[in-house]
Amino acid sequence: MNDAFRRIALIGKYRSPEIAESLRALAAQLSALGREIMIEEATAAAVGSNGYAVANYEALGAGADLAIVLGGDGTMLNAARQLARFDVPLVGINQGRLGFMTDIALDAMEGSIEALLAGQFVPEQRVLLDAEVLRDGRREFATLALNDVVVNKGDTGRMIELDVKVDGELIHVLRADGLIISTPTGSTAYALSANGPILHPSVAGIAIVPLCPHALSNRPITVSDGSRIDIGLLPTHDARVHFDGQGRFDARAGDVLRVARSRHSITLLHPPGYSYFAMLREKLHWSSTPRH
Repeated sequence: MNDAFRRIALIGKYRSPEIAESLRALAAQLSALGREIMIEEATAAAVGSNGYAVANYEALGAGADLAIVLGGDGTMLNAARQLARFDVPLVGINQGRLGFMTDIALDAMEGSIEALLAGQFVPEQRVLLDAEVLRDGRREFATLALNDVVVNKGDTGRMIELDVKVDGELIHVLRADGLIISTPTGSTAYALSANGPILHPSVAGIAIVPLCPHALSNRPITVSDGSRIDIGLLPTHDARVHFDGQGRFDARAGDVLRVARSRHSITLLHPPGYSYFAMLREKLHWSSTPRH
């Protein structure tokens, strides 16, 4: 058995009774294999700790060799942002609906985790975005995003106007319901629903995808992930900015949303035989038999 992962953090979806049973089974398996268990504090508050050590994300990042996330992609997104600066690798047990990132099926959990601890896994790097909102040149808000940063019209019932620049050069003035700035990881999320491109995780790009643009000639564009993207909110429109669909900031006319690739990244550990294209075929039903 590989000794690389001695101390393992368990992170689960909150308010889910199914998670408690899976977490207890996983913790028992890992303990039997001689691993030290740490339960993320909000997970422990929701499903119980069963006598294992309880820790916040700061302590998990400092002490864990591996984090196992039980839930769906939303749970993984939150854990990834929290742990990105600590370089703790993550593996996902899917108890959600799609599972683009949490790719170990629940019924394969025991065998897959044992194989992983034996050193049988496929590592994959995923980039994150640094996002900040500037007001009169000063930072009002800043955070990380793994999937996407979305500017939309918020509570208003009309289009907003956005000044879109890449590395200081004007791309266009966009009249639309909003705009998505997506990593390759997020290209199969909201951006896909807005007819954005699917970017393989190895592609060094960031997708800029308009939401319901007024001019049909406004199309998605992919730029280098070394680019800096500035989105200016033109008067007189306020807007709302969302980060991975989990955090938000209410922006004012005149604010600038600045997005660039973060220096932080995450490492996902996939089970043996993992294929990105096989995952797409399964999740997007590309090979389903047509129904008549």
